[in-house]
Amino acid sequence: MAESPYTDLDRPPLSQEALNRALVRPGGLWSGVTVVEETGSTNADLAAAVRAGARGGQEGAVLVAELQSAGRGRLGRTWSAPPRSSLMFSVILRPTVPPPRQGWLPLLTGLAAATAVGRLAEVDVRLKWPNDLLIGERKLAGVLAERVETSIIVGIGLNVSLNAAELPVETATSLAVEQAACLDRDPLLRAVLRELETRYREWDAVGGDPDRSGLRAAYLAASATIGSEVRVELPSGAPLTGTATGLDDTGCLIVFSGGREHALSAGDVVHVRPGVA
Repeated sequence: MAESPYTDLDRPPLSQEALNRALVRPGGLWSGVTVVEETGSTNADLAAAVRAGARGGQEGAVLVAELQSAGRGRLGRTWSAPPRSSLMFSVILRPTVPPPRQGWLPLLTGLAAATAVGRLAEVDVRLKWPNDLLIGERKLAGVLAERVETSIIVGIGLNVSLNAAELPVETATSLAVEQAACLDRDPLLRAVLRELETRYREWDAVGGDPDRSGLRAAYLAASATIGSEVRVELPSGAPLTGTATGLDDTGCLIVFSGGREHALSAGDVVHVRPGVA
């Protein structure tokens, strides 16, 4: 009998055929799901498809990697995990939303992922602005959005079955470490993509208005950042310490510091004390 290529039975492969049957439908957002054994970066692969005008570069294309050798987070940070231990995927979106409001898209994606994972895995997932999913103060997942021509490519990396020794840093966690109710990547991926489609369609239909779409209220309710004392490491190198009080109409974080409000479009947030929603 031939030896199975899948020696880690606790980490079964994803089925491209099953995912397409479940997610691709007439009138739906998702145009096709491709699962690859290994790639450098799903975001980079979809960016290349968009630039080349390739068939895999249409809106709603989903690319999932069982192993990502050059995965990237914000600020060029690397993201890696053992094969089939995480959900690592990217999607192509082309919102009709005015550009100033498109800054909400990575926040929307994080909210969709937190909502879906929290519901299915029965864990309390919170959001750290702009793009981290937390359980407690440990990072469960990250989101990276990049503009390529008229498209926005959004990538998600979610730690699923990694054990404590496999986590890349001590500030990370996984669904397995948190003893979540679901460690099956197939229903987790389906749930995240369905939630993302619903929220994206609602947001896009109202021109990206964060209040009419309900996005701002839902994000604030799930946020571990808003209401917290924070230190924000800014791209300029000068940290800003204050109270995170809300989000403006473009998705910028509002921090009250030095007697005035600062609207921040980028920066690494450190929670000085545990966040309150």
